[in-house]
Amino acid sequence: MTAADLAQVGQVTAHAYVADGLVEADHWYVDELRDAAARAAAATVLVAVARDADGAAGERVLGTITLATPGSPYAEIARDGEVELRMLAVDPAARRSGVAEQLVVAALREAVGRGDRRVVLSTLETMHAAHRLYARLGFVAEPDRDWTDELTMRVHAWHAPVPPSAATESASWPPLRVVEVDGWRVGLSGGVTRRASSTLALRDVDDLAGTVGRVEGLYRDDGAPAVFRVGDPGNPAGLAALLDARGYAVAAVTDVLVRDLDATVRPADGDPGTLGGGVRVRAADVPDDVWLDLWLGGKGGAREPSRAIVAGAPARYLTAIGADGTAVAVIRAAVVDDWVALSCLQVVPQARRRGIGRALTLQALAAAREHGARRAFLQVEAHNDPALRMYGALGFRPAHRYAYRVQPGQDVRTGLEARVRLDQPRSTHLGRAAKF
Repeated sequence: MTAADLAQVGQVTAHAYVADGLVEADHWYVDELRDAAARAAAATVLVAVARDADGAAGERVLGTITLATPGSPYAEIARDGEVELRMLAVDPAARRSGVAEQLVVAALREAVGRGDRRVVLSTLETMHAAHRLYARLGFVAEPDRDWTDELTMRVHAWHAPVPPSAATESASWPPLRVVEVDGWRVGLSGGVTRRASSTLALRDVDDLAGTVGRVEGLYRDDGAPAVFRVGDPGNPAGLAALLDARGYAVAAVTDVLVRDLDATVRPADGDPGTLGGGVRVRAADVPDDVWLDLWLGGKGGAREPSRAIVAGAPARYLTAIGADGTAVAVIRAAVVDDWVALSCLQVVPQARRRGIGRALTLQALAAAREHGARRAFLQVEAHNDPALRMYGALGFRPAHRYAYRVQPGQDVRTGLEARVRLDQPRSTHLGRAAKF
């Protein structure tokens, strides 16, 4: 961000604190709130920026939040292994539009993406709306850590939920063929979907460069670029650096979101076989042509390999049928042990913004619970703002983050650091080339 951008971030922060009566306009702390440039240099600052009428990035700052690590100038209570949230501020003119929640959720995703499993913050007893937000997102009061400076501050902490293992994720979406190379699991599917065409490198090897070279040879024979999933526990320490040195591109940054399945998971009110508005739900144990047509119509890809991949694990395939008899949405729910993996949600363009995707997701969760699942997970690319908002509203929380690295010389979609949309805060540092 430019100096002018940072000045606007600081101004919004100071204005919000003064408007809320948290600090007097002439208090020394206002200068610290206003100095966003210093925060960006010493901590991670996330910023929510409005879109303009054309949907492009606007220049108006709606709000901001700071993430501080232990020992940094902005950490007041963070201990080792924790990240501390500071200076959450929303422009008073942008209140009641969910900006504060989007900022906090983005901060949780950023923390998890960096490998931190605990997030802490301090808040005043009188900030009841903030307390409700934090409780809704899973923060728990830790009164033994409350502290007093000029005011008594209440400490709340968030623990990242346990994610499924990479092996569980893969079992829900198995490659067409798997070859083991020095204990690494190489998924070969002719490049059809990254999940089924990537390598899980989950153990150290004696010759890292040699093992990578052998994996590349397998992908070359398969007619696809080599793809590695990076960011999982068990990855060799030097894997990411080696792939960087070989010119691999970040093709997608993916958040794994999870939630428990409890009594609150139930289909929308009414007949469990309908979604309302004359839309009914059809479920099957195999993906029929109607289901496959709608899914591929939204994502593209080779038909028969795609069919083989989605049918490669036991799953339920739900199709929403409109009042005119045509399919309007699909979703897949694959149960692995006590997990259900949700995937393939697609809604036809003319049926969007009617709540069908949300309702169909609830149907899938309820069906999975009836079949023994106790936890749910799904993978969402980190730039997919509408999906992240919807799943967040359904109680999904960030548990893990990984990235796909793709062999050079291929056309790949750029990841989080290079392609950014500005209707929601972005999990990245200010000062990078992309502004969010």
